[in-house]
Order: sequence, then structure tokens, then C-alpha cells
Amino acid sequence: MKDIIIAAGYATRLYPLTENFPKPLLKIGKRSILDRMLDDIDGIDDIDEHIIVTNHKFAPIFEQWLSTTSYKKPIRIIDDGTTSNDNRLGAVRDLLLAMERCSVDDDIMVLAADNLLSFSFQGFVDFFKTCQTSVIMCYHEPELRRLQRTGVIAVDDNMRVLEMQEKPENPVSELAVPPFYIYRRADLPLIRDCLSHGCGYDAPGNLAHYLVDVTTIHAWTMPGERYDIGSLDSYEEAQRLFG
Repeated sequence: MKDIIIAAGYATRLYPLTENFPKPLLKIGKRSILDRMLDDIDGIDDIDEHIIVTNHKFAPIFEQWLSTTSYKKPIRIIDDGTTSNDNRLGAVRDLLLAMERCSVDDDIMVLAADNLLSFSFQGFVDFFKTCQTSVIMCYHEPELRRLQRTGVIAVDDNMRVLEMQEKPENPVSELAVPPFYIYRRADLPLIRDCLSHGCGYDAPGNLAHYLVDVTTIHAWTMPGERYDIGSLDSYEEAQRLFG
């Protein structure tokens, strides 16, 4: 299994910290956000390679970071060629680019690079191996305002996803979806052809939303907390909690 980490965004809500520096490499204490993610993933036996997709503006910074890292699994940096929000590819197109450049023909774990977790991805991988279908994460979110700003799913008694909404006005449940997914190899043809069938491309959840209607997907409930580093306030909170 390969993990594909989408790190190509332009984090304007974190300016001036991210005006000329990528958000995933911001330090939380002594380790960057990305390093904290890889510290966990690199120790999962099922993972054999890390693929990180960045924009052209920050690619040299990631290459410099790579020259100073020491992980067991190989790491590849993919430059998507974009230079601003105006010409960005979007998360789904970045994923497709990584799959093409790296000739991916394996199960893939797809992650957004700007998150910290209080638990390991190992449980997520174990759940995937048990289900033998593509899987997504979910968590209980009781606040309507937050549900209206994220993906929301309905599931059956076996946690099979029946429906997925993107930023719904009237959420179908209180199960929100963070940007963490494992897609099985058998579903890769559906992913490669998703844009021609109207799949959105800006957010990583657009792909899961599309796939729910064309293949079987199960949901795994997060056993801990997730911290989305999306603003200066959330960055400062992460410093207090993890620094």
C-alpha cells in the first residue's frame, strides 16, 4: 500500500506564516505537522512508499526537507506545477497526477497533510484489511454549523456508507468525514475515470462523494481526536496541545 499525501494547498488563512512556506512543514514543537504524520505512518508494515504532492512554489522547500529526513520507507515529492490559488489543480487532480507519475497500481491511503491526530493510522489500515472494500474515516459531530462545512455520511448497521453529502444544508446524520481515505486497488479504474463522470476536483472529499455511488465503501469511526490546522488560532492551539 502507498500513502499519497496532498500538500499542495495555499493556506491563506495562515498568512503571514504560509505566504512563502508550506503549511505541512510548520513546526508544532520540535516536529513539523508532516513529520508528525509520517512518524506514525512510516511504522505501519502495510505501507511501502510515501508520495507527497506539492505545488511548484513550495516544491524546492519539500525537496530540502526530504534531504534532511530519515524514514524507513521511500519518499517521492511530486511537483504539480501550480504557482497560486488561481491555477491550482485541486486535491483530486493532484491525486490523479501522483497516480500517473508514480504508476500506482496498488491500494492507496490518501491523506490531507495539514492534520494532527491523537491516534495511529494503524487501526484504519487494519479496518481496511478486514472490510476488503475502500474505506473512509468518520467522527461524531453534533454541531450543525460544522456539519454544514464538511462531508457527512449515512451508514447502515455494518458501517457501509449509503450516502455522502458535501457541505449539506440539511445533514443526513451527525457523522462527519475528515480527509482520510483508503482506496482499494480494484477501485483505481473508477478513480482514474472519475473526472469524466462529473466528479468534483477541488477537495479530497469530492472523490469519496463520487465513489460512494459507484462502489462499496465502509466507514471507520475515529478512536481519538483530529486537529485541523486551518487558521492561526488552530495553529496556536496545536502548539499548546502538542508543543
